[in-house]
Amino acid sequence: MKLNITTIPEEGLKISFSLAGDRFSAFVSDEGQFAFSLGGVDVVGEVRKSRQSIIFTGMLETVLEAECCRCLEKVFLPIKTDFRNIMLPEIGSAKEDTELQAGDLDVVYYTGEVIDLAPMIVEQVILQIPMKVLCRESCRGLCPQCGINLNLGTCCCRSDFIDPRLAALKKFKM
Repeated sequence: MKLNITTIPEEGLKISFSLAGDRFSAFVSDEGQFAFSLGGVDVVGEVRKSRQSIIFTGMLETVLEAECCRCLEKVFLPIKTDFRNIMLPEIGSAKEDTELQAGDLDVVYYTGEVIDLAPMIVEQVILQIPMKVLCRESCRGLCPQCGINLNLGTCCCRSDFIDPRLAALKKFKM
């Protein structure tokens, strides 16, 4: 979604749009890739202009599809969050040794009269993804020896099994 800042009326502009899930791949370099997929992101919000500052507040909603980190089953995680970004015109170059304050994290700089809102939406979605996606809090994961999903059944593997690569560590005493 591209926004022409000259068309924002004084009372603000209500916007609503959807962002396709494949748009996220455009923001990742060739060597990196996401460990999740999205069907699409629905965004509802308002854009207000105050002098040269543009304030974009809204709410986004999507469903994240990923693998559980313990059992590797498919997980569908609903994401719904409110956000606020302040867009300021870019003036000169920023000093590299400037320390960011907490209020600076909501600020985005723009050049020209047209602003692409997609990178801000992508950032908000990524911030909502948990570091470790689980199908449920009590997920038992996979057996390290036979690989069976312990949520679906049990196995006959020994629980006192020690990986031979780590067996030397058993000799250490604390």
